[in-house]
Amino acid sequence: MGEVVRQVSEKTNDDAILVTDVGQQQMIAARYFKFKRSRSCVTSGGLGTMGYGLPASIGAQFAAPDRTVVAVIGDGGFQMTIQELGTIAQNKLPIKIVLLNNNFLGMVRQWQQLFFEKRYSFTELTNPDFITIAKGFGIAGIKVENRDNLADGIQIMLDHPGPFLLEVVVEKEDNVFPMVPAGASVSHVMLEP
Repeated sequence: MGEVVRQVSEKTNDDAILVTDVGQQQMIAARYFKFKRSRSCVTSGGLGTMGYGLPASIGAQFAAPDRTVVAVIGDGGFQMTIQELGTIAQNKLPIKIVLLNNNFLGMVRQWQQLFFEKRYSFTELTNPDFITIAKGFGIAGIKVENRDNLADGIQIMLDHPGPFLLEVVVEKEDNVFPMVPAGASVSHVMLEP
């Protein structure tokens, strides 16, 4: 996940408006995107809910029509507001959507792995064909399943003149660190499992 965000940052010269959904990709984006100017990170912080990223990217694109807007979203959050692809298409907004797909509700799964002995409960997802759904709205997209195709996939997305969905298949049990366990202070920050 970090590699995807880092490459998006580099290929946009660290100058895109980065919009995050809520979950692992939110932490990954904050950690690996190198912002070079203010008003370039749109995130709910700890106050949002899954599904925030896609509608927020619409607002960011309307507010800054001259800038590249990249929404980094997980597969769970994307399904919460996937209907907003219609709004993006209808308004011809050139939003670049990076979908990090691990077929899990990643942050919940991470907590269940680290603190509940991998007793996964209602976190594994059976996902639809996201690219076909985007195409149904007239939005171009490609799926990257191999690391060797990542750089080209990102470039294709950024070169496309309209909205674009780049689905990137990532590790199912990849975790995000650092993190602070529930009820602990920052002096107990976890840097690894």
